[in-house]
Amino acid sequence: MTAIRSVSCQQRVPCVFSSTDSKPKEDAGENSLPDSGGLLLTDSCVKQLKSISDRAEDCLRITVEGGGCSGFQYKFDLDKEISAEDRVFERDGAKVVVDEVSLEYIQGSTVDYHTELIRSAFRIINNPKADNGCSCGASFSFKL
Repeated sequence: MTAIRSVSCQQRVPCVFSSTDSKPKEDAGENSLPDSGGLLLTDSCVKQLKSISDRAEDCLRITVEGGGCSGFQYKFDLDKEISAEDRVFERDGAKVVVDEVSLEYIQGSTVDYHTELIRSAFRIINNPKADNGCSCGASFSFKL
């Protein structure tokens, strides 16, 4: 597994992270976790994003906002616009876009798509900058 670095919107680096489960393997070597500026995209995230995207320019935008039961919350939207301040993470044609401020809160995390009996959703897992989170996984408190 190889991590991807964040790049400006004009530069795109393909993410070659591959995993059949939603968590990076701890014994996979030094490249199994993203560097301080990267995000990992699981297979399920890439598959779902490609299935719901109508056009090649569609991307998943992740933002971190104040709110939720733990102080901050993740927000996921489909977007077509990429600004100069955004960082683009791409793997197998699936794009995830994060603004620079939000990236500060989720650097080193994994973006996953999880399916349960009662819901299916994109989610952030293994966030090294999150201290505590709520039971639904939608909000977190930031490590100081």
